Amino acid sequence: MKIAVYPGSFDPITNGHLDILERALTLFDKVIVLVAQNPTKKNRFSIQERVEMIKEAVKDYPNVSVDATDELTVEYAKKVGATHLIRGLRAVSDFEYEFQLNSANNYIDKKIDMVFFMSSGNKSFINSSTIVEMAQSGIDVSSLVPAVVVEKLKSLK
Repeated sequence: MKIAVYPGSFDPITNGHLDILERALTLFDKVIVLVAQNPTKKNRFSIQERVEMIKEAVKDYPNVSVDATDELTVEYAKKVGATHLIRGLRAVSDFEYEFQLNSANNYIDKKIDMVFFMSSGNKSFINSSTIVEMAQSGIDVSSLVPAVVVEKLKSLK
């Protein structure tokens, strides 16, 4: 069984994230969406809230599970038997960060490989911070995020 881990802060999960997930599912038997704690980011939603939103958003995908960790993603991947990490690239600006992350992960464990998916053109502008800002300004973001996220965003106003 080919297992991949799709790590991120998912604060909140967007349709862009789901697009990457759906495409990853064409290559892997199981994908674990991993809410990774990033101490450098100020999160809007707690880890538990993010896990709950993701579980609701992926409930129709039988080969997807959701988890959270505060350990290094590569260490988590080894623990669950994953061979790949899934990452999305929206723009050239994402590449440098992802390249450095890949190099660091490769240093830790050469057996865990990263697979990059380019965002679909109509979803390349979607990121969690922009979604939150738009929602807080009263802009309808329902076509950009799962329904569960739309409801959660109302609580941030």
